[in-house]
Amino acid sequence: MSFDSPAGNDHLRRIAEALERLAPPSTPIPDFRGLAFAWHADPDRLALVPRVSRVDLSLLQGVDRARDTLLANTRAFARGFPANNALLWGARGMGKSSLVKAVHAAVEAESPGLKIVEVSREDLPTIGRCLGLLRGAPGRFILFCDDLSFSHDDAHYKSLKAVLDGGIEGRPENVVLYATSNRRHLMPRDMIENERSSAITPSEAVEEKVSLSDRFGLWLGFHPCSQDEYLGMIRGYCEAYGIAIDDATLRAEAIEWQATRGSRSGRVAWQYVTDLAGRRGVQLG
Repeated sequence: MSFDSPAGNDHLRRIAEALERLAPPSTPIPDFRGLAFAWHADPDRLALVPRVSRVDLSLLQGVDRARDTLLANTRAFARGFPANNALLWGARGMGKSSLVKAVHAAVEAESPGLKIVEVSREDLPTIGRCLGLLRGAPGRFILFCDDLSFSHDDAHYKSLKAVLDGGIEGRPENVVLYATSNRRHLMPRDMIENERSSAITPSEAVEEKVSLSDRFGLWLGFHPCSQDEYLGMIRGYCEAYGIAIDDATLRAEAIEWQATRGSRSGRVAWQYVTDLAGRRGVQLG
């Protein structure tokens, strides 16, 4: 069969169409007019988040030092000055992710054009492609990875290193990474010790993974709150949302609420306020 004949041309056309179907679809160019996005892989895309679930910065109590440090770093970044990647680590429920989202909202109000992109831990292997979209895009971007941690056989940390170190191109000038974790070194202590004890060169066995956290310029620690801080959080929420309750009742109910959950944190305080608002018929938000 001659490819110069009509039949040959039709054959070539079908081959070309088949190859197009096999080729991965091109990543659509996102509309960067939004302020918040979520990165999804397979297929790669930045999905607009029309409404971010967050609380006002003024309602976050007991984290003053972390708040002021992250605010200053984010303001510098939004204004085009050098800024560090930040790791927010520590006690569960103490407002690590809430602080990132609240700081973004506060700084964006001062410096329009600051955007936030959430990346899940499972999608870290594709983070290079996400950076490719953000590099040169209009605006400045906080890349946000929540609840970050790694097990001893988890290779996802290598993808995160590409963001922190930047590779041959370097990290995009318009991107900074904020991550939260319950662990300062991003992997459990028992796994660190186990790898040290079983390795031929113990110091080198965990150096690569433990040093990952060293690549964050800012380490912001979050610690369990005191009872006074816990009650202060609840009182602040009540005043902000117009929930009327006297101090004696609030104290008794809030302490009982914390006892039934076996912990005291900002998350537990918010859960009590949610329950209280439901019982009092008050809308939150």
